[in-house]
Amino acid sequence: MTDDDVLPSDLPAAIGRPATRALAQAGITTLSDVARLSDEDLLALHGVGPRAVRILRAALGG
Repeated sequence: MTDDDVLPSDLPAAIGRPATRALAQAGITTLSDVARLSDEDLLALHGVGPRAVRILRAALGG
């Protein structure tokens, strides 16, 4: 998957391209998809780190 292949979504751009790619490859393309996952599930994805998880949780209001 190239950067151009990343699906449009409501995920915050601040999480970075590696995290966005990792989420897209796992079929996670919206914040509502993220809300269904635990921090541990997110961190298990290669490319998603603690900073991205913090940004995603903040975007979800938590």
